[in-house]
Amino acid sequence: MIGIIDYGMGNLRSVENALHHLGLESVITSDPKVLAACEKLILPGVGAFRDCMDNITSYGLKEPVSELVKQGKPLLGICLGMQMLFEKSTENGLSEGFGFLKGTVRRMETDLPVPQIGWNLLEFTRSHSLQGVLSSAPYVYYVHSYYACEYDEEDLSAYSMYGDIRVPGLVIRNNVMGCQFHPEKSGADGLAILRWFAEEFK
Repeated sequence: MIGIIDYGMGNLRSVENALHHLGLESVITSDPKVLAACEKLILPGVGAFRDCMDNITSYGLKEPVSELVKQGKPLLGICLGMQMLFEKSTENGLSEGFGFLKGTVRRMETDLPVPQIGWNLLEFTRSHSLQGVLSSAPYVYYVHSYYACEYDEEDLSAYSMYGDIRVPGLVIRNNVMGCQFHPEKSGADGLAILRWFAEEFK
C-alpha cells in the first residue's frame, strides 16, 4: 500500500488515478497511523512552498513524516512535494522545508517564460537502473517557477535544461526520491517511474 499524504493541498487524485491505472493500491490520508502502516509514501504538491509547509505543520504531519523517513520508509516528492524535501525556499520569503536533502529552492531567473510549462528531456547524470524502464529519450512534463539550487551533486540523478538553467528533475538520497516534473502526467515514461518507485525503490 502506498500512502498519498493529504495536507489539504496538492494533486492527490491525479496521483491516485495514475497508481490505480498501474494496478497499485494506494490510500489518500492525513492520519499518521495510516501512513505508518503504508509501505511507501508520496508527497504531492501544488501551490506555494510556504503555504504547503504551513498546512503540513497545521495538520500535525511534519514530525510524523520526518520520523517515518528517518526510520527508512521510502518517500517520493512530486513537483512542489520534491521542493519541500530540501532545507528551505525563498518563495514568499524564506521558509523551511523538511530538510531531507541539502539545498535551497529559488525562483528561476531566465529570459524564457516562467513558469516553465511543458515537456522537457530528462537527462541522467550517471548510469541508473531506472533508465532500464524508460525510453531512450524520456520527455517529462513540468509546471514550475522555482527549482532546487545549492544541492549535493551526489543527490542529482537526472536533470532537464531550461535555457541555461539546469533544473534538477530527479533527485535520490537513500530512501528519499523527488521528481520536479509530474510523473503522473508524463505519459508512459512517467508511469514507468511511478511503477519503479512502487516496486524497486527502497
